Amino acid sequence: MAKPDPTARPTPGRTPERDDDPDERDGQDERETPERGEGRADADEDADPEDDAAREAADEAAEDAAEEAAEAIERGESPHQVLPGQGEIHDGATHHEGSATVDGERREYRFAAVRVTTPLDESLTVYAGAPLATERDAVGTVRRAMLIGLPALLAVVAAVTWLVTRRALRPVEGIRREMAAITASADLSRRVPEPQARDEVARLAVTTNETLAALEGSVERQRRFVADASHELRSPIASLRTQLEVGVAHPELLDPEGAVADVVRLQHLAADLLLLARLDAGERPARGRVALAELVRAEVARRVGDRVAVRADELADIDVSGSRGQLVRVLGNLLDNAQRHAEHAVEVSVRRERDARGAWAVLAVADDGAGVPEAERERIFERFVRLDDARSRDDGGAGLGLAIARDVVARHGGTLTVREAPAGGACFEVRLPGAAPAGAADARGAGVEG
Repeated sequence: MAKPDPTARPTPGRTPERDDDPDERDGQDERETPERGEGRADADEDADPEDDAAREAADEAAEDAAEEAAEAIERGESPHQVLPGQGEIHDGATHHEGSATVDGERREYRFAAVRVTTPLDESLTVYAGAPLATERDAVGTVRRAMLIGLPALLAVVAAVTWLVTRRALRPVEGIRREMAAITASADLSRRVPEPQARDEVARLAVTTNETLAALEGSVERQRRFVADASHELRSPIASLRTQLEVGVAHPELLDPEGAVADVVRLQHLAADLLLLARLDAGERPARGRVALAELVRAEVARRVGDRVAVRADELADIDVSGSRGQLVRVLGNLLDNAQRHAEHAVEVSVRRERDARGAWAVLAVADDGAGVPEAERERIFERFVRLDDARSRDDGGAGLGLAIARDVVARHGGTLTVREAPAGGACFEVRLPGAAPAGAADARGAGVEG
C-alpha cells in the first residue's frame, strides 16, 4: 500500500539544486502536480473504504513526524525524523495498530509506516502490516491456562511444602518435648533423642545433649561442693562450741590455744571458699608485672616456722603477668602441701623455657616424701579430696589448697601438674606464660586480687 503525501516537505539538503534553474523547476512542478494528483486519485479509488481509518491514522502519524523534523531543522537541532531525499527510503518507521480487510476478512494488524521519495520527487508512505490474531490467541491461551492451572499448582506446592516441613521438623518437636519434660522433672540425667540423619537437626540434638551433660556435671559439682563445705565447716564449729561449753562449765579446763586454732582454721576455710566462689564466677585476675624469683624469695623468707627448711637456690630472672596476691597464694598452698609430706627437704626453683608459643616461666616445688601415685595425680586437684595418708583434718587440711592453686593458675593462662621428684617425692610444676617485654602496653583489664 502506498499513497503520496501532499504535505511532504522537500529535504533541506536538496533545496539548492532546485533553485539553480527556476524555469526548469517551474516546468517540472507543473508536470509533477497533475501526476501527484492523479496518483492520489488512483490510490483513493483502489482503497477499501473500510481501511480509511487505519490509513488516516498512519497519515497523521507520518505528517506529525515530518512536522517535528522540520521544526527541529529550523531550530538548528538534529531531527529524529528527516524526510528522505529524491529516490531514497527513510531509515526510520512509525508503528501503530489498527484493523484492515484482507481477502474479504477483517482483522487486527500491527502496521509499520515508512516514508519514501520517488525519483519524481513524490513523497509516499509505504505500509506493511502483520496480523495480531496469532499473538493474541497465544496470550489468551496462556492466560486461560494460568487462571485454571495456577491455583491447582499453588495448592499442590503448599501441600508438598507442608508435608516436607512437617517431616523435617518432627525431630525438632521431639527435642522440644524432651526438653520440656526435663525442665518439669529437673532430672538432668535425661537426654534428648538424636536423629539417625547426619544433618543440622542431628547436630543440634548432639550439642543439646552435650550441654545437658555439662550442666549435670556442674550441678553435681555444686551439690558436692556445698555438702563438703558444710561438712568441713561443721567440724571446727562443733569443736569450738564444745570447748566453749566446757570452759563455761569448767573454766580450769578451757583450752584457749585450741579454740584459737579452730577459729584460725575456720577463717582460712572461709577465705578458701570465698576465693573459689569468685573464681567460679569467672572473675579474671588483675594484670600486673610480677618478678617470679623475687616473689619466691619473699615467701620463703616469711615462712620461718616451717617444720622442714625450704631451699630456693635456682631462681631464674623471669617476669610473668598476673595478680601478685593470687600467685603468692598458689606458692603458699604448694609449700603447705610439701611441708605436710616432706621428710627432710623441700626445694623451690624457677627456670625459663621456650617453645613455639614463646617464653614460659616454670615454678617447681619438690619434696622427698612418699610422692603421689600415678593414678591419683589428677584426682588430688579436685575439691575436698585428701589421700589416705592425709585424712586427718589437723594435718591434712580441708583438701582445697591444690584445687585453688590449679584454678588460679588456669585463670593466669598456665597449667599445674605433678610428677615424681628426683628425690622420690612429689614435684608440682606451675607453667606460666612469660610477661611481655618491659614497656609493652597490657590493656587486658583488671580483675580480682587474691
